[in-house]
Amino acid sequence: MSPATAAPARRRRFLHLPAFFFDYLLALPVGCVVALVWVNGWPESYYRFAQTLDFSVNNVGIVFFFALITKEVIEAALPGGVLHPWRRAALPVVAAFGAVLVPIACYVAYLTAIGEPMLISMWMVPCGVDIAASYLVARLIFGRHPALPFLILLAISANAIGMACLAVLRPIGDAHLALGLGLMAAALVLAGALRLRRVKSFWPYLIGPGALSWWALFLAGVHPALALVPIMPFLPHAARDAGLFVDPAPRARDALTKFERWWLLPVQGVLFLSGLVNAGVPLHGLEAGMWAIPIATLIGRPLGVVMAAWLALAVGLRLPHRIGWRALLVIGSTASIGLAMTLFFAAASVPLGPLLSELKMGALLTVGGAGLAFAAARVLRVGRFAR
Repeated sequence: MSPATAAPARRRRFLHLPAFFFDYLLALPVGCVVALVWVNGWPESYYRFAQTLDFSVNNVGIVFFFALITKEVIEAALPGGVLHPWRRAALPVVAAFGAVLVPIACYVAYLTAIGEPMLISMWMVPCGVDIAASYLVARLIFGRHPALPFLILLAISANAIGMACLAVLRPIGDAHLALGLGLMAAALVLAGALRLRRVKSFWPYLIGPGALSWWALFLAGVHPALALVPIMPFLPHAARDAGLFVDPAPRARDALTKFERWWLLPVQGVLFLSGLVNAGVPLHGLEAGMWAIPIATLIGRPLGVVMAAWLALAVGLRLPHRIGWRALLVIGSTASIGLAMTLFFAAASVPLGPLLSELKMGALLTVGGAGLAFAAARVLRVGRFAR
């Protein structure tokens, strides 16, 4: 390549870097790296910063990330989508139970074997699946493939199960379950009314039903991170799926598409802050208990996903097109990355101290699921390794 053509080529590659950064949600791992450097170099300033932003990031900002991910699942479940009809959409939900129960069993078994009873009561921590990190790895392995919405729905369901367990065992403040259920019913009714009136702007759905849903979960003692998940299906959307993770057409004006366009950039900032606030773990004084979470997820999650899917198929559910047993094992390996959600469950379960440090380090070690997923894909010739 001549010098005259090399410079424009380099500029084109540079201009594509921000799109790659956003498309693969790289803000989260960058935030985690910054947190690790900060907490091990200047711990006092880091803890002050993390404590100040903890509520606004983990209780408010992350709500919009879950909403964007839910938007992809909704579109995949439309006619023409890879999760249509319901027999295909139900299978990742059932698989999520295996993705939770088997890791919990592995977690408890390991801690019992090494004699760490104090960590056993935090058995809900391995339920977390990091949607952003898992999505990033799945995109690199599968590209635009039905495995992505399958993985996302599985991850959302597993996290919802974990949050339900957390709400029962570690409620936020004084739980008011009856009031929370009433507010959630009001939120769904209001969202349905807005849909019937054909409201095309997404703002009324956020300000009205979204706020009510947030308060409903908070008052019921449930973490409100999933507040917009039950509201997103009410937003007006296209009649059919335009294609898996296809960028919306410039002329598209439905509420779901406008929501994605408006929140895509702010959510990158939320993911960066999520990694920054949650991933600060001092790399000293750790004990054998930190291995409980990576062992539970890296071994238990792929096995749990495959076992639950086998049971689901036995009762009549269906795998999405282009997803077979080999792809399912790779999806389970990808879902073994706990990272931000496992950090979130740990922080919500344990006060500051050595036990929390062990759990957080274990959560960071689940990034090994990325290597496991690539190794499984290569051995099984799945995704980019199929050719």
